[in-house]
Amino acid sequence: MGLLIISVSVACKKQVSEKTDKQQKPNIVFILADDLGYGDLSCYGQQHFQTPNLDKMAAGGMRFTQHYAGTSVCAPSRSSLMTGQHTGHTPIRGNKEWQPEGQWPMNAEAITVAEILKNAGYVTGAFGKWGLGFVGTEGDPNRQGFDEFFGYNCQRLAHNYYPGHLWDNNQKVEVPENSGDKFGVYAPKLIHERALQFIEKNKDKPFFLFYPNVIPHAELLLPEENLAEFRGKFPPEMSYKGANPGDKGFRDGTYGTQPEGHAAFAAMVTLLDKQVGEILAKLKELGLEKNTLVIFSSDNGPHLEGGADPDYFDSNGPLRGYKRDLYEGGIRVPLIAFWEGKIVAGSTSDHISAFWDFLPTAAEIAGVQSPENIDGISYLPALIGKEQKQHEYLYWEFHELGGRLAVRKDDWKLVSYQVFNPENTTVELYNLADDIGEQNNVAEQHPEIVKELSELMKTARTETIDFPFENRQD
Repeated sequence: MGLLIISVSVACKKQVSEKTDKQQKPNIVFILADDLGYGDLSCYGQQHFQTPNLDKMAAGGMRFTQHYAGTSVCAPSRSSLMTGQHTGHTPIRGNKEWQPEGQWPMNAEAITVAEILKNAGYVTGAFGKWGLGFVGTEGDPNRQGFDEFFGYNCQRLAHNYYPGHLWDNNQKVEVPENSGDKFGVYAPKLIHERALQFIEKNKDKPFFLFYPNVIPHAELLLPEENLAEFRGKFPPEMSYKGANPGDKGFRDGTYGTQPEGHAAFAAMVTLLDKQVGEILAKLKELGLEKNTLVIFSSDNGPHLEGGADPDYFDSNGPLRGYKRDLYEGGIRVPLIAFWEGKIVAGSTSDHISAFWDFLPTAAEIAGVQSPENIDGISYLPALIGKEQKQHEYLYWEFHELGGRLAVRKDDWKLVSYQVFNPENTTVELYNLADDIGEQNNVAEQHPEIVKELSELMKTARTETIDFPFENRQD
């Protein structure tokens, strides 16, 4: 009898210990804005409107000044984030459509941060825009490590904020309030509620919340209740004529009409800021703020579509270029990290980091190994004030507009445009330490550096059947 009691006691203690260990694993929340520029937050210099919640997050955590997206458009940038690989290795390297809906799917061999964390005992959820594979393909978020997905599977359909349908895992959810000419349900608010519910539902388990918010990607539409306070504050207004009910492309990827583009953009970023504040408030309400790393970033630089006017808002800050550029304005993005008690409040890091660093960072936090074939380096040491390993170099490729390549090593950055047309290929070298705006091409003065970085451009990548780059002619 005594032996039985002892055995039961040991078993109970083991169960309690296992439960405690699981509860002690830090939660991870990654909030990804869509097409938000380096200068679009007031804590990064925005002067036209304020982002108080993100400013507060930065004041309580760390703001990175040299963080980079995977590349300068949606799908490959997000693939880089998910796989820990730059665009020379990650499986998705361009925005390629898939029928009947969605984008080219990630393959079965891809190992995502969600899969790693799920295997480490985390509950995983993604809420917002996916764009890495249609339902039922290998790129389906449920097949890439996410227990729960709600939002837009297709990034083209995510252009429209009053959609006809969304996806709840593999179930298509019709939105009758948006049928015909009706604008009844604003998808970003519906998705946001599901993200908050995920936190509430999993508060007693370690969780990974990936929140790829669709704001402020064009189209520039949102409810009147959000737009009203900004009306008339940003003259002269930017008017955009897009698709209206009955037009071709309406709610099928074509941007809607917006006569007050400036007001709409400011209102949308303000709504995004409010939603970030509500995520942080939910974590605090549940007592999770000391055991949760929250990261906020953007998938690429600011866009010029659907009536957007990044020059008016100085969305690039001091940087050159926009979305689709491999100049700094297209790929350098905000990154704010908050973890109460772990990250020094109000700190700033100039550590050179990129999307492909998130996977090893998350793996280190979860106490598990990263895959061997990644390009990322964990930036957890930088977050908690320890000695940080540095990248030898960073690499980007872009498969549209004649082909574009960029490499950064230390403060030197080599940029080449029109790569698919050798007679027109540019060779541009910039020293970012004294030329952050990339205005002074010093390639002729430093041929040895051009040669070194050009060799890196050749060796940094591997070729892929799905997204061929070498020997391509456009």
